[in-house]
Amino acid sequence: MTSSPISFVASSPVGLPRLVPQQKWRPTKKNIPPTLEQRQLVLRAVRNYVAEFNPVPPQPADELKVHADRIVAQLGCDPIFRDFIGVLLNNEMWREQLAGVPFERRLLLLPKCLRVEAKCPAPFDEFGLLCKQCGLCSIQDLTIEAEKLGYAVLVAEGSAIVMSLIQTGKIEAIVGVSCLSVLERAFPYMEAAAIPGVAVPLLQDDCIDTNVDLDWVWEYIHLTADDRTRRLDLGHLRDEVDFWFTPASLELLLGAAQGETERIARNWLMRAGKRWRPFLTVAAYQALSGQPDAQLPDDLRKIAVAVECFHKASLIHDDIEDNDAQRYGEKTLHEEFGIPVALNVGDLLIGEGYRLIATCKASPEAKAAMLQVAAEGQRELCRGQGAELVWTRQPGVLTPVQVVDIFRQKTAPAFEVALRLGALYAGRHDECDDVLGAYSRALGIAYQIRDDLADLGASGETNDIAGQRPSLLLAIARERASGDARAYLDQLWRREVTPDSPRVEALYRELKADERCEHLLESYKEEAIRSLANLEHPSLKGLLRRVVGKIFNDVEIKGWCKEQEQKNADQRLAQVTHDAVSVSAPATAPVAVPVA
Repeated sequence: MTSSPISFVASSPVGLPRLVPQQKWRPTKKNIPPTLEQRQLVLRAVRNYVAEFNPVPPQPADELKVHADRIVAQLGCDPIFRDFIGVLLNNEMWREQLAGVPFERRLLLLPKCLRVEAKCPAPFDEFGLLCKQCGLCSIQDLTIEAEKLGYAVLVAEGSAIVMSLIQTGKIEAIVGVSCLSVLERAFPYMEAAAIPGVAVPLLQDDCIDTNVDLDWVWEYIHLTADDRTRRLDLGHLRDEVDFWFTPASLELLLGAAQGETERIARNWLMRAGKRWRPFLTVAAYQALSGQPDAQLPDDLRKIAVAVECFHKASLIHDDIEDNDAQRYGEKTLHEEFGIPVALNVGDLLIGEGYRLIATCKASPEAKAAMLQVAAEGQRELCRGQGAELVWTRQPGVLTPVQVVDIFRQKTAPAFEVALRLGALYAGRHDECDDVLGAYSRALGIAYQIRDDLADLGASGETNDIAGQRPSLLLAIARERASGDARAYLDQLWRREVTPDSPRVEALYRELKADERCEHLLESYKEEAIRSLANLEHPSLKGLLRRVVGKIFNDVEIKGWCKEQEQKNADQRLAQVTHDAVSVSAPATAPVAVPVA
């Protein structure tokens, strides 16, 4: 139940964020998986291994190698990654003990090689680097955040300093960043001290302008036992939400489809898609309910499906208005059935969403608030789409801020609706009202920028250049261009010439518009995380921080075993039939089988 009016923060005007420091891309050392996707896959395997076998720390280096060799065999990966896997294993074994140590009893140990050496103005003393907070590297942000939490922070190398700090008795846990060779030498000291220690490996070991998986560092810095969702498997949660959109599950929830229109609507609802919005609804509820491990209530399924109904309806209408022929690699609904049918199906899904909310068992006050939130989101989304449609009729040059504002109106409201509905159903909305709006706004803009970047090239799902839609890439390129290039881009904005996609993409690269967009993407992600600073609910704060990483770093594993997938689907259907009135979590997780 909410006791105060809901302010839809995503509707607030937006400016460009403070740009976060960017790591210059460098190839990884040969004994570290070269891509983030591969490193994430290894981390997932390590976490599953620790959850299953529960090895107890501290473990001698030789024992760690035995466990690491088992994971190498499970993954079928190059044995050269064994040391990297061993470090991740050590981290996961200490994870829960680290969570129980207060922030003010922890040490954050950073290497000075994370700095931009050629430009760094910071001096050294006997304790290490004295950061001048110039904003050129990640050391500043990591240090400020850790010290604000209560950490002792040291930017230095060498185990002697660390051991002297441990011996004072004031340090009970360490979060560190270092290269693999230093970590290997440090293991005996950590084993002897028997204090929780996690370390994120540097991706290079040449001691100059090095890189690290920053999301991993942020996660360990903020790990706390107060966050009751810290053990929540977001991948499993997403699988469960995805299962709610199977035919049997939807029929249990909505009843049998009545006629062809409902059948088309159900099929569209089940079509491919990320389903991040219903996932956000469930995540917000899980964090705020106080029982993150409990079985999800049926009414939450209604609310989450309603969120997806609203979203899928907006896609139907957008595709018609933008004259798009494909969605999810298939024909759009209006291409398949014609515009009148598609419009009607979209309208049906909007009605279905409101019906699902109205029939849930929340209090009358909570239901009224949920209906208000859904209506406000629909209204704001239509304003954003309307702004783009008006531009289409009277095209002119848009600045980057104007394009971002369209993104904010078109994309952020759906994220905000999803989160607010989950919070309202949990009965804890008043605790996070303003934060959810600011978080959604930054998250939605980042999501749209990522989509713009993903649409580049022949592999993109849609071609914003050919479609002549407002694009942040185009706005930035035009702002940076001069002479003939600028005149050509002005003509594109005014729709006076037919776009030449290869030429435009070449201009994007030449003017580094794509790099600027990547920088803005990271900055809006960071802005979403910063918006959580004043949130006092540790579980929601921790979960929403991890959600950013989940949405933008999610790995799609290729090469699933089709027989295993079918077996899993059959088991789920059998469980649904057995329970009759409720849908449980998937009986087994999908099993990845390498493709020969």
